[in-house]
Amino acid sequence: LTMASGYTMMDPICLVENQNNQLTVNPTALEILDKMSQPVVVVAIAGVYRTGKSYLMNRLAGQNHGFPLGSTVRSETKGIWMWCVPHPSKPNHTLVLLDTEGLGDVEKGDSKNDSWIFALAVLLSSMFVYNSMNTINHQALEQLHYVTELTKLIRAKSSPTSGEADDSAEFVSFFPDFVWVVRDFMLELKLDGHTITEDEYLENALKFVSGENSKIQHSKMPREYIRKFFPKRKCFTFERPTNNISLLQHMEGVSENQLESRFQVQTKNFCNYIFTAAKTKTLREGIIVTGNRESPLLQHVLLHFSSCDEAQKPGSWLVSTAVVENLAAMQKAANHFSEQMAQRVNFPTDTLQELLDLHTACEREAVAIFMEHSFKDDSQVFQKKLQGIIKKKKKNFLLKNEEESLKYCQAQLTQLSEPLMEGILRGTFSVPGGYILYSEEMNKVEQSYELVPRKGVKAMEVLQNFKQSQAATKESIMQADKTLTAGEKALKGNKNKTKKRESIRNMLEGIQKKNEQMLEEEKKIHEVNMKQLIEKMEMEKFQFMAEQEMILNLKRIEKENLQCLEEKYKKMIKKLQDELKVLEEKMKETKCTIL
Repeated sequence: LTMASGYTMMDPICLVENQNNQLTVNPTALEILDKMSQPVVVVAIAGVYRTGKSYLMNRLAGQNHGFPLGSTVRSETKGIWMWCVPHPSKPNHTLVLLDTEGLGDVEKGDSKNDSWIFALAVLLSSMFVYNSMNTINHQALEQLHYVTELTKLIRAKSSPTSGEADDSAEFVSFFPDFVWVVRDFMLELKLDGHTITEDEYLENALKFVSGENSKIQHSKMPREYIRKFFPKRKCFTFERPTNNISLLQHMEGVSENQLESRFQVQTKNFCNYIFTAAKTKTLREGIIVTGNRESPLLQHVLLHFSSCDEAQKPGSWLVSTAVVENLAAMQKAANHFSEQMAQRVNFPTDTLQELLDLHTACEREAVAIFMEHSFKDDSQVFQKKLQGIIKKKKKNFLLKNEEESLKYCQAQLTQLSEPLMEGILRGTFSVPGGYILYSEEMNKVEQSYELVPRKGVKAMEVLQNFKQSQAATKESIMQADKTLTAGEKALKGNKNKTKKRESIRNMLEGIQKKNEQMLEEEKKIHEVNMKQLIEKMEMEKFQFMAEQEMILNLKRIEKENLQCLEEKYKKMIKKLQDELKVLEEKMKETKCTIL
C-alpha cells in the first residue's frame, strides 16, 4: 500500500510499545509518520481483550490479515499498533488505523496502564471505536470505567479549578466521534414491544438510571461521561460470524463466503460508515493534522503521562503540542525563505532594490506558511522569533551580495586594466606626452567597466579603490611628462581634483540611498506582517465562535433530553398515583361489601 509520500506500508507496525507497564514510542513508526504530509483520518479501537478488535481493523484496511488476531486465551496485541493505508473515499488523505491492546488483561495487573492506553487512543483519533461482547448492560458499562478517568489524565483548561462541566465543553471540541460495537449480539432490538434501531438501543442504555444498587452506581458515571464527552455517537451490533469453532479460532484464513451472510452485511455497513463519517483529525482551532503533526502530538501526550510534574499542570499536553507545532511551523517557514532566496537570487544583484524586493516576496511567503501551520501563537512569540531568524538570514544575504559584487567587479576590472598595467611596466607612458596617453588608457578602462552588466552594489567602491591604487603611478607619470606647460599641469590637476570630489560625492549619495531603501523595506515588511497577523486572529476568532456555538447546541440538546426524561418520569409517577388511587377505591368498596 503506497502512500503519497512514496512509503510502502505492507503490514502494521508497533507505534507505542508497552513493556513492563511503560509506554514508549517506536522510532521507526515515528519516521513513517514524519514522512506523511497528507491529512490523516485516524480510527482507533479499544475494548476488553480477546473480543475481536483486530479483525475489524483488518477489514478497514481491506485485508483479512495484518493485525495479529490470535486464537488462544493470551492477548496478541501489546501497546498500540499502526497501519497507514490510502483512504478509500477521501482523495489525498491517509487512513491511520490504531489497534490497541486489550483492556483488563489479567496478565498485566495494572489498571493505570490500561487507562493510559485508552486515553492515548482517544486523543490520537478522529473516530474512536469501543468493542464489547453480547450486550450493553451494567457490566459492559462498568468495564468502560476508563472513560471516567480521562479527566484525571487530561485537562483542557488552564485553571486547575475548572469544573467538570467546563472540562466537558472543552473536550468536545477536540475529542473524536464515538462508535460502540457489540459483538456476538443475540438479543432482539425491541423496547416496550416496539422495534428500535441500533442507535436507539445505545441511547436507551446511556440514559439516566436512578437507584442505589451498586451495579447501577458503578455504571452511572460512564453513562454520564459518554453523553458529555462524545455528543456524536453510533452503535453497531454484530451477530456471531460463524458457529464453526475451528473457523473462529483462525479467522485470518477464513474467506468471506464461509461467514454468516448477516455478519458479512454488518461488517460492510460498519466499514462504509467509518469511511464516510470519520473526519480528518483536527486539533483545536480547526488545525488539520497531517502524519508529521501526529508524531509530535503522540510524543508530547506520552511525555505528559510519564511525568508527574507535567500531569499536575492542567493543559500541559496541549501547551507542549502548541510549542512543537509552532517550532515546526517556524522551521518550515525559515527553510522556505532560505530555499526560495537561494533559488531566486542571482548574485550579485544589479541593484540593492532588486535584492530587497526578492527578500520581501520570500519573507511574505514564509510568514504565510507560518500562519498556516502555527497553533495558538497568540502572543506572537514564535512569529517574532521567525522574524529574527529571517532578519539574520537577510543580513547574511546582503553580505553575500556585497562579497559577490566585490569579487566580480575586481575580476572584471583586473581583466579590463591589463593593457594599462602592461603599458606601465613597459614604460609606454614615460615619454613626452605620456600623461595624456595614460589618461586616455585610464578612460578606456573606466568606459569599458561602465558597460559591464550586473556589477552590483560594490561597483563604485571597487572603481574608486582601483583609481586610488593608481594615484602614485599617475603622479609619477605626470611629473615625468616634461612637455606639459605649467599652466596645463595646473589645469589638469584642478580637473582631476574636481572629478575626484564628484566621485566621492556620488559614493556618499549611493550609501545614503541604500540606507533609505533598507528603511523603507523594513517598513513594508512590518506592514505586511501585521496585516497577516490580523487576518489570522480574525480567522481564529471565527473558528472559536463556531466551536462555542457547536458546544452550546450540544448542551441544549442534552438539556432537552433530560427534560424529556423528567417529563416521562412525571407521567409514570402520575400513572402510578392513579393506579394506587384506583386500588385504594377498590379496597374500600371491597371492605364495604364485606361489612
